[in-house]
Amino acid sequence: MEKANFSSFFEPKSVAVVGASEKPGKIGTAIAENVLKLGFAGEIFLVNPSYTELFKQKCYQNLDEIESQVDLAVVVVPAKFVLDVVKNSAKVKNFVIISAGFAETGKEGAQLEKELADLAREKGLNILGPNCLGFLNPSLKLNASFAVGMPEDGSIALGSQSGALLVAILDVAKKENLSFSLLVSLGNKMQLSETEILEQLEKDQKTKVIGMYLEGIKNGAQFIETAERVARQKPIVILKAGKTAKAQQAISSHTGALAGSDEIVEAVFEKVGVVRTETLEDFLQTLKIFSAAREFSNEKVAVITNAGGGGVLATDAFKGKTIQLADFSDEFKFQLQKELPAEGSVNNPIDILGDADEKRYAWALENLEKEELGAIIAILTPQEKTPVGAVADLLIDFKKRSSKNVAAAFVGGQLVEEARAKMQKNGILVFDFPEKAVEILNRFYVWQQRKNLTIENGESLAESQTENQKMAGEILEKAQKSGRKALDFLEAAKVMELYGIKTVQSFHLSGTDQIPQEIEYPVVAKIDSDQVLHKTDQKALVLNIKNADELKAALADFQTRFNGEKVLVQSMLSRGMELILGINRDPIFGPIVVAGLGGIYTEVFKMVDFFVAPLNLVEIEEKLKKGKTSFLFRQTRGQKEFDVKELALIIQGLMNMAQDLPQIAELDINPLFVYNDGQAAVAVDVKIIF
Repeated sequence: MEKANFSSFFEPKSVAVVGASEKPGKIGTAIAENVLKLGFAGEIFLVNPSYTELFKQKCYQNLDEIESQVDLAVVVVPAKFVLDVVKNSAKVKNFVIISAGFAETGKEGAQLEKELADLAREKGLNILGPNCLGFLNPSLKLNASFAVGMPEDGSIALGSQSGALLVAILDVAKKENLSFSLLVSLGNKMQLSETEILEQLEKDQKTKVIGMYLEGIKNGAQFIETAERVARQKPIVILKAGKTAKAQQAISSHTGALAGSDEIVEAVFEKVGVVRTETLEDFLQTLKIFSAAREFSNEKVAVITNAGGGGVLATDAFKGKTIQLADFSDEFKFQLQKELPAEGSVNNPIDILGDADEKRYAWALENLEKEELGAIIAILTPQEKTPVGAVADLLIDFKKRSSKNVAAAFVGGQLVEEARAKMQKNGILVFDFPEKAVEILNRFYVWQQRKNLTIENGESLAESQTENQKMAGEILEKAQKSGRKALDFLEAAKVMELYGIKTVQSFHLSGTDQIPQEIEYPVVAKIDSDQVLHKTDQKALVLNIKNADELKAALADFQTRFNGEKVLVQSMLSRGMELILGINRDPIFGPIVVAGLGGIYTEVFKMVDFFVAPLNLVEIEEKLKKGKTSFLFRQTRGQKEFDVKELALIIQGLMNMAQDLPQIAELDINPLFVYNDGQAAVAVDVKIIF
C-alpha cells in the first residue's frame, strides 16, 4: 500500500466535498459549511449530481469534471455509491470516506469494504475511514469533518477510533485549554490506521505530543515497530478501551475492531514506551501537561504549600515514583528561614503557612531558582487571607524567567477557577490536586528518561541456527502426519534442547515392559498423551515412587484407567522454585512469551509477565528485575537470589522458537524448576500443541 503523503493528505491545497448539500440536518451540509466558512484558504469544490449550484458557487456532477488539481476528496454519499465515486475519480489520490455502512454493519458491509480496499491497492489511493468523522487541521483552518467549530492551533495531535468521543473532546477543548496540531477520526481503519497516523506525525514539526483513543490495534507487528521508534522522539499517550470480555464484544459490533488481551496490550505498551491512561479525564490532562512541559534537568522536585495537609498528600504521592522530593542543604534552609515565620517548615515540602501572601511564595521561588531542580510544585488552598490572583501572577512571571517546570496545584472551586484558567493560558502546568501533579509529572519524566536511554551493550536476539530450526520442524511434521495434536514429552524435550532449554531425564514404559534394574529411585510416573493435557486434574501423575514394586503398581493402575497410553518415567528432582513459561500467539501481536510463578496455583495468582519480541538479553533481564517475580532476583530474608541471566536466556530461546516454528500454536513449560544453589534450571513438564 502506498503510504499517505502527509503534506497532500492532511495539508491539502484543494478540497472537494462529494455529497455536498444545503439541506438542514444533512451531514453533507455540515461538512460543506465547515470547509467553506471556517477560514480554509485553499480551493474548494462542491460535488453533487443533483445540483448545479450550492452556496452560491458552482456544483460539479462528479470529481472528474473538476479541471483543477484536487488534493483531497471528502466523500459523504450512501455506502453503495462510494465505490463508484472512488473508481471514477482518475485524478484524486486522497480520500476521506465519511460514509457508514461498511465492516461495522456485518457481512455485506465487510464485503463492500474489502472491495474498496482492493480498489485502493489497485489504484494506489490513500483512504481514511470509512465510517469516520473526518479530520481537522487547525493551522490551515480546515475542518474536513462534520464536527462543530475550530479548535485552537497547538501541539497536540489526536487520533480517535470513536468519532463521537472526538466531538466531545472538541467541546471541552476551550475550557481545558487544549490546542491541536491535528485531529483525526480513524473510523474502520480500512487502510490508514493508528500506525500510519503515527508515521506521519513522527515527521510533523508542529506536533509535540500524540494522543490516541483506541478500541483495537490493526497490525500488531507494524504498530510495535513504529510506536517504539516514534515514542523515542515524541510522547504517545493512549487511552485503550476494551479490558473486559463484554467491552471487547461491544467493540466488535461498533467498529469491526478486534481487541486483544488487555494484559498483552499492557506488555506491548510497556515495551514500546507508550504512556497509557485509564480514564478520559486522565487522558486529556496528560495530553495537556505533556504539551506544555519542559524537559527535566534531573529527577528532583521541590514543593511549596500554604496548607500542611496538601504538603503531606504531595509527599505521599512520591512513593514509588521516579521523581523524588529534593533534599535541601543546611545553607539553603538557613537562607529560606530568613523570611519565613518560625512555625513554617524549610524542609521539602516548604510550608509557608496558611496566612501566606504572594511575598512568601516569591521568596521561596527565588531561593529555589538557584537549586538544581527538575520541577517546582506550588500548592495553594484559598484561605481567608490568600491572594489567589497575585500568587497566580507571580507564578506566571517566575515561569518566564525559569528553566524549570513550574506546576500549580490550586485546590478549590470557584475561588481558584479564574486563577487556574489564567495560569493555563500562560503555560503553567495546572492541576486540581497535588497527587495528580506528582503522578503526571512522573509520567513525563519516565518518558523523558526512556527517550534519552540507549542500550549500548545489549546482545541482540539471537537468530536460531537453520539446522536446529529444520530438525525441530521435522519433529513437529512427523507428529502432525500421525494425526496427533501435541508432541509427547520425549519429542518436546528434543525441541527444547535445540533451543538451549534443559529437560529432566525421562523414558517411556508400558504396563507390559520389564522395569529396568538400573533405575535410580525416587521417580515420577505420568501419562504422556495429547489426550491427557492436565495430569493433576485427571490423576495421571504419581510422585515420589521409591522402588520397583511401587512403579509396577502405578503402571498397572494407569493401564487400567488410560489403556494404551504412554507412561513417562522421570527422575524425582529436588524441588526448586516452580515457574511457568509459555508461548501464546496473540491474534494481533503474534507470538508472546509468558513467564512467572508456576505450579497448580498459576491461574489463581496470575503472577506472570508478558515478553513481546524482539527483546535483547539486557531488555529481558531488566523486565524480569521489574516484573511480578522480581523478588526472585534479589536477596530476601537471607535467601540467595536466583540467576536472572539464566532465565533470560531461556525466555530468549522461547522467542526464537516462536519465530522459527509458527506451527506451534501453544507451548507450556510448567513447572520449570529454577535453583539458587548452582544447579541448572530444568523443565519438568512440557506441552507443545500444534
